[in-house]
Amino acid sequence: MDLQSLAMTLEASLDPTQNKQAETVLLQEQKKPGFTLLLLRIVASDTYGSTARLASALYFKNFIRRNWTDENGNYKLPQQEVVSIKQELIGLMINVPANIQYQLGDAVGVIADSDFWRRWDTLVDDLVSRLTPDNARINNGVLQVAHSIFKRWRPLYRSDELFTEVNHVLGKFGDPFVQLLGNTDRMIEQNKDDRSALSQYFSTMNLLMKLLYDLSVQDLPPIFEDNMQSLTSLLHKYLIYDNPLLHSDSDGESGSLEFVKSGIFEVLVLYAQKYEDAFGPFVEQFVGSSWNLLTTTGLETKNDILVSKALQFLTSVTRLSQHAQAFNNEETMSQVVERVVLPNLSLRDSDMEMLEDEPIEFVRRDLEGSDSETRRRAATDFLQQILAQFQKLVTEVVLRYINHYLSEYSRNPSVSWKSKDTAVYLFSSIAAKGAVTTSQGVKSVNELVNILEFFQANVAADLVSDSDVPPILKVDAIKYLYMFRSQITRGQWRDAFPLVVKHLGSPDYVVYTYAAIALERILALTDHSKQPVIDSADVAPLSAQLLEHLFQLIERNPEPAKLQENEFLMRSVMRVLIVIRDGVVPITDLVLANFTKITQIISTNPANPRFYYYHFEALGAFIRFAGPRQPEKLENGLYPVFLSILENDVQEFIPYVFQLFAALLEANPSGSLTAYYTSLAQPILNPQLWSSKGNIPALVRLVSSLMTRGASQMAENKQLESILGIFQNLIVNKANEIYGFELLEGIMANFAPSIIGPYFVTILQLLFTRLQNSKTEAFSSRFVRFYHFISSRIDSGLGADWFINHANQVQEGLYVQLYLSIILPDTQKLARPLDRKIAVISLCKTLTDSVAFAEKYKKGWGFTCEALLKLLENPPIIASMDDTIADQDVDDMSFGVGFTQLQTTKRPARDFWPGVTDVKSWVGQELQSTNARQGGKIQKFAEERLSESPQTLQVLSTYMNR
Repeated sequence: MDLQSLAMTLEASLDPTQNKQAETVLLQEQKKPGFTLLLLRIVASDTYGSTARLASALYFKNFIRRNWTDENGNYKLPQQEVVSIKQELIGLMINVPANIQYQLGDAVGVIADSDFWRRWDTLVDDLVSRLTPDNARINNGVLQVAHSIFKRWRPLYRSDELFTEVNHVLGKFGDPFVQLLGNTDRMIEQNKDDRSALSQYFSTMNLLMKLLYDLSVQDLPPIFEDNMQSLTSLLHKYLIYDNPLLHSDSDGESGSLEFVKSGIFEVLVLYAQKYEDAFGPFVEQFVGSSWNLLTTTGLETKNDILVSKALQFLTSVTRLSQHAQAFNNEETMSQVVERVVLPNLSLRDSDMEMLEDEPIEFVRRDLEGSDSETRRRAATDFLQQILAQFQKLVTEVVLRYINHYLSEYSRNPSVSWKSKDTAVYLFSSIAAKGAVTTSQGVKSVNELVNILEFFQANVAADLVSDSDVPPILKVDAIKYLYMFRSQITRGQWRDAFPLVVKHLGSPDYVVYTYAAIALERILALTDHSKQPVIDSADVAPLSAQLLEHLFQLIERNPEPAKLQENEFLMRSVMRVLIVIRDGVVPITDLVLANFTKITQIISTNPANPRFYYYHFEALGAFIRFAGPRQPEKLENGLYPVFLSILENDVQEFIPYVFQLFAALLEANPSGSLTAYYTSLAQPILNPQLWSSKGNIPALVRLVSSLMTRGASQMAENKQLESILGIFQNLIVNKANEIYGFELLEGIMANFAPSIIGPYFVTILQLLFTRLQNSKTEAFSSRFVRFYHFISSRIDSGLGADWFINHANQVQEGLYVQLYLSIILPDTQKLARPLDRKIAVISLCKTLTDSVAFAEKYKKGWGFTCEALLKLLENPPIIASMDDTIADQDVDDMSFGVGFTQLQTTKRPARDFWPGVTDVKSWVGQELQSTNARQGGKIQKFAEERLSESPQTLQVLSTYMNR
C-alpha cells in the first residue's frame, strides 16, 4: 500500500461508518516491516492533511503501546526499526502541531517506560542540544518531549533505580533548565508588547512549570535548593504578573496566564508539603499574594482552575501550625469566610447554566470527587483544614453566616433560594470531619453541630414537599442524606428511604439522577456488624416498579450515546438486582427484555465505559440470581445478542460477554452443552481471539466452563488439541502463565486420564522447560499446586504414581530431582489456604496410596511425611463461602486497557475437596483407615522409615492414634 492509500485508510479509521473496514486493512498492513516509519512519514508531511496526520499519530501511539516490547522487555520490532524510530521521533515531535505533539508525546512516554534511560542514554543529550536561548517554538517542542518522559515519575514510589534515573537527568538537564528559566523570563520582558511572541514565551513558561514539578516530585534537586532565592523570586514574579495582552477573550476558557499561575501553585503545594526546611523562609510572600489573588480574581469560569489551585496552596500551608495561627482570631476568620470561602462556595450563573445545559456533567463534577478542580471543592477543603486546627472558632463564625443565609431565604423563599443552597452547603462543610468515603459517606462529624436537628429544621421539608421547591434545593436535601448516610439510624432510614425513592419520579434530570445515586449508596450501606441498613425484604416488593422506572429513565432517549449517558441510573439497576437477589426471578421477563434492548442499542456505539461496565455488572447479577432457576430462558434471550457482539467484533464488550457466557454455563452446571454452546466452542478456540490480552482471563474462564459441561463432546469434536495449543502459548508467557495453569487444571479436572494421557508427557516437557530456563517464583508456586492437584486426585484415576510414570518418560529419574528440589521445598511456601489444603491431601494420599513411594522411594516416603507434618503445624483454615459481591471503585479502573473483572460473576477459588473442613482430623482418619485396610502397613513404614527421626515418628503417631 502506498503512502496516499495508507493515509486515506487511517483517516477512514476515525469515521464511525468506515472504521471497521479500515481497521481490518490496517491490521494487515501493520504486519509489514517498516510500518511505523510509514506512519511517521505521514505525520511529518503537510501533504496529507491534518485529519490523516492526527489519525497516523494516534495509530502510531497505540501500535507502540502494544508492540514495543514483550513481557520480558525484548523488542518486538526489528532492531533497525527501533533505532530509526528513536532517531526520528524527537525531531518530528518538535515540528508538528500541538494536537499531534500530545499523541507522539504519549508514544515517547511508552518508549521511555521501557528504554529510558539505560537503553536510550542519548535522549537527554539530544534534548539539551536542541534547546535555544530564544526560539520558543523549538523550545516548546523539546520541553513537551521532556515532560512526556519526566511526568512518569509523579506517581512512582522511591527506589534506587528511580533515583539513578532522576540523577542521570538532573546531571545533564538541570543547568540548561535553570538557564532556560532565566532566558524565558528575559524574553517575556523584551516582548511584553508583542501579543504573538508573548503568548509563545508564556507557553514555554507553562511547560517549564510542569517540568519544575516533574524534576522536584521525588526529591528537591540540589540545583533548585542552591538557587531557592532566585527560583522563588521568579515564581512570585509570575504569580502576580499581569499583562492585558495575555487576557483571554473568553470568560469560559483559561489562557496561558491562568495556566502559568496554576502551574506555579502546583509547585508551591509540592514544596510546602515536602520541602518545608528549604521552602519555609519564602512561604509568607506567597500566602499574601494568594490572598490578594483570591480576593481580586473574578468569578468567570476561566479562573476556576487558578482559584482552586490557590485554595489548595493555602490548604497545604494551613496544615502547618505556624502558618495556621494567622487565621486564629475571629476577625480574620470572618474575612476568610466572607471574602474567600463564600464567593467560591456559592452557586454562580455559570453553574446554573451547566445544570440546565449539561446536567450530567454538573452531577459528575459535584458528586464523584472529580470536582477537586472546582471552586466549591477547593473552598470546602480549605475551610475544613482550618476547622481541623480551630474547630470551635470556625464553627461559631460559620454558623453565624449559615443563620444569616437561612434568614435571608425565609424572608423570600421564591427569590432567595440560592441563599439556602449556600447555607446547606456551608453546614455540610463544617459538619463533616475527614474524607467522605465511597462506602459510608461521612464517618466522623463535628460534635459542635447536630446534623439531624439541622436536617429536620431546614432540609427535610424540601424532601417531603410536593409544592414548587426549586430543583437545586431538592438536590441539596437528597445529597445531605447521601453524605451523612452512615450517621442515620436504621429506624430513621425506614422513614427517609421512601422519600429518596419518590424523587426518582421527578421530571427534573438532576433531581432524579441524585435520587438514583443516593438510592444505590443507601442500598449498599451496612452497619457496624456488616448487615445491610435496608433489608432486601423491604426492597423486593418495590423491585418491579423500581426497576421498570429506572429502565424507562435510561431508555427515555433511544439514541445510543444518549441512552448510555447516565451511568448512575444503570448503577442503581445493578444495586437493586444485587440486593433483591433471587427476588428477581418473578420479574425475569421484565428485566430480560430491557437488558436485551439496551445491549442491542449500546453495542452499535459503545460511548460511556462506566455505563456499560455497570450494565454488564447488572447483567451478571441477573444471571447469577435468575440463571439457576430459569437457565433456558436466559440462554435463549441473551445468546443471540451476545453472539451479535462477537460477530460484529465490538471489542469493548467482548471480554464482558465471555464472562457472562461463562456465568450462564455455570448457572446450570448439571446441564449438557446445548446447540448454542456447541456452536460457540470452535470460534472461541480461534488463536486470533487469544491474541488480545484483555480477552485471555475471560476466555480461560469460558473454556473451563465449557469443559465442565461438555468435555466428552469437545473430545469427540477433536477440540482438546486446540485447547492444549492455547495452553502452550499461555504457559510460555510470564504475563499469562497463571491463566495457562488455570486452563490446564480445567483440562485435568474434566477430561478422563485415558484421553489426556497421550498428551501429558508433552505437557510436562513444556512445564519442565520453563522450570529449567525461566523459572519465576509465581510459576514455581503454580507448578507445585498443579502437582498436588494431580497427586490428590487418585479417585479420578490420577495420583502421584500417574504423575511419576509420565515424568520419568520425559527423562528417567527426573521425578526424584523435581520432587526433592522443587516440589517439597516450595510446598512450604504455598500461601493460599486452598493451595495448602490440596497439598496436605496430596501428601497424605502419597503416604497412603502411592505404590512408587511404598516400594521404590522409601526415603522419599519419610521426606513426604516430614513435609506433611510441617504443613499441619499451621493447618490451612478455609473461610466459609462469602456470597457478598464486592464493590469496584470505577475511579481506580482503567477501562479499555486490558481486562475488567465483573464482580457479580466473579467465581470464588474452587475447592476440589469441600468435604474436608478440618485437615488435621481428615489426615488422622485417612492414615488410620488405610493402615487398618492394609494390615498395619502404614505403621510399619513409619517405624522403618522414620527410625532416624523419632520426633517425627512421635508426631505421626499422634495422628494415627487419635
